[in-house]
This record gives sequence, structure tokens and C-alpha cells, in this order.
Amino acid sequence: MVLLAVLCPALQTRASEAPQWLPITAQWCLADDHCIGLEVAATARQQAIGLQRRPPLPPLRGMWFPFPERTQARFWMHHTPSALDMVFVSHGRVVAIEAETQPCPRLPCRSYGPPEAVDGVIELAAGQAAIQGIAIGTVVQLEPLEARPSGAQATP
Repeated sequence: MVLLAVLCPALQTRASEAPQWLPITAQWCLADDHCIGLEVAATARQQAIGLQRRPPLPPLRGMWFPFPERTQARFWMHHTPSALDMVFVSHGRVVAIEAETQPCPRLPCRSYGPPEAVDGVIELAAGQAAIQGIAIGTVVQLEPLEARPSGAQATP
């Protein structure tokens, strides 16, 4: 979860709100036939909600949090019931990975993120960064897709 909710109380979500399910509109191909389908949290509100109250992500699925300008991103795990890997991206490369970040049911919650500014963050199910061979320096080239229902296959 983006720490934007802490910085801007108007973006805080209520515990009773339903989880958001965004369509898969981008993919990150690690190999020709090996792509991660991504929901894109494009607005501040979508980023504040992120993956709160969602069941665990399946393999090869994630959420992309793009920033309009490079920023020092701080994410947290408030109301996020499953552990996640957070992959921080700058200039088309992975610059930091917070692996297996743990759920935080009550405030205060720890925040995660590198000291340098980033272009965006990709959240994956816990352990997926290592399983998929994602490491510091891995190239991140996202491809737009036509909007697909959240349960649809990410690879064409």
C-alpha cells in the first residue's frame, strides 16, 4: 500500500470498503513467453487502496503503481492480508526489492522503500520476485494491453 494515505488523510480508506479489482492493462515480460499481468493503479485514490483486503495474488500477477514524476515512495501493508514483494523501479530498472513484506492489521505500520526516488513500484505475491528471477538491475519494460477483466489471462 502506498503511504500516501498517511501523508494525505483524505486518501485513507475505511476498513469497511470493498477491495478494488482493476483490469489487467499492462504486462512485464521477463522472457518471450513469461509475462506478469499487471493491474495499473493510475490515480492517487487507486494507489491509496492498492491491494488492501485482497486475497493473495496468483503467480504472474501484480499491481503497478506509476508515479507522474520520480518520488521517494514509501509503501505500507495496512489492511493488506497477504505478504507481498515490492519491486521499486527507476529509469527502467529494478533499484530495490522489499521481499515478503508482512501484513499490518493495525496502525502504526512499518513503511517500505529505498532512499532514492523511483518512477513506480510493482507489487507481487510474496516470494515471486525471487521465483521469477527478479533482482536489482533487472530491466523493467512494461507493455500496455487492452483492458482485460481481472481474472483473464495476461499473456496474449
